[in-house]
Amino acid sequence: MDPTPKTWRLRFELPDSPGALARVSIRLAARDCNVLALSAIPVPGGVVDELVVTTGPGVLPADLVEEIRAEGARAVGITRADVRDLVDAPAAALRAASAALTDPAALAEALRSVLGADWVRALPKPPEQDGNTAHLLSSDGVTVVARRAWTPFTEVELTRARALAELVGATGASAPTGTVTGDGMAVVIRTGLPSDEAAVAALHGRCSKRSLFARYHAGVSALPRRWLHRLLAPPRGTALVAQCADRVVAIGQLIRTSEPEVAEVSVLVEDEWQRRGIGAALLAQLARAARADGRRELVAWCLPEETGLRRAAERAGLVCSARREDGALRVSIAVRGDAEVRGDAEVRGDAEVRGDAEGFAVGGERGALPGRVAAEAVRRTGTA
Repeated sequence: MDPTPKTWRLRFELPDSPGALARVSIRLAARDCNVLALSAIPVPGGVVDELVVTTGPGVLPADLVEEIRAEGARAVGITRADVRDLVDAPAAALRAASAALTDPAALAEALRSVLGADWVRALPKPPEQDGNTAHLLSSDGVTVVARRAWTPFTEVELTRARALAELVGATGASAPTGTVTGDGMAVVIRTGLPSDEAAVAALHGRCSKRSLFARYHAGVSALPRRWLHRLLAPPRGTALVAQCADRVVAIGQLIRTSEPEVAEVSVLVEDEWQRRGIGAALLAQLARAARADGRRELVAWCLPEETGLRRAAERAGLVCSARREDGALRVSIAVRGDAEVRGDAEVRGDAEVRGDAEGFAVGGERGALPGRVAAEAVRRTGTA
């Protein structure tokens, strides 16, 4: 049995009787639990109480729920917590607003942080709203949706999140972000669009066989049109492109996996633009998107001799580790926890010394065209 104490966040509604919350605290203390934080959130007809507690060895989440329900609590929700849940909510909201105003691309992550949501996504076809799923704002046919499974959102939380989104919108900030290469070239990083198919095809045409092999693990010479569409609009993920003037010089993908806290990542950088910080800038933005989606880890599959991904991750302020599996290198990148993604200003410069190496590749989900799956798909089409 793991003797390490665990930290949990609980929400519940208690009967309106004197001493009810005190009795809950006494019950938890009898279980060798330590209450680290307590807050009351106004809701129609009363309040929702929230506790952050640490438990001793052998105390399970079900035990905590049982003790709270013994005092007549209703709508009990519980989830694992960490020290970030001890931050004062208004202070956390102000910090999130500052981050989103500084970098509008971080808005989704800021909203996720303010709401304590599992994920925040921009969806063209959003699911129906319920207590655990909320529509925060809509624009240009896309709705920003937040989801939290362990407990419903309160109106106070949603009001705070919508105010944050309105504040960022009022500044005129837009989602695309810019970076500057070590040699002074301005590059815009933005979401890939179906209209980028021709530009992405041209990008592949300008890449060397070495870069394409590093990306797809196969001798790819061209990609069929339907795969270009899936590169830019992966079924369970997102794509970003780096653009200089009217030319797309790099593309990156973030693909959700069946593991709720893991996503797979891929980046292809045109040869002429390698070692200039583009891979690091793309990886930093993909990591932000992963954080907003509730992911803690990015996984990439590289050729054993490739070091570009690890260097790009280091340059973007991300912590990574690697191990060999099935003849390839599995690179794991932490995107939550103690690791924080650096801003674009810290991605710039020093390109000649520590820039991203040749294009790096990853394995990935079927239909999203990363790595070994993509190589097999290209072979079947006869274009390899």
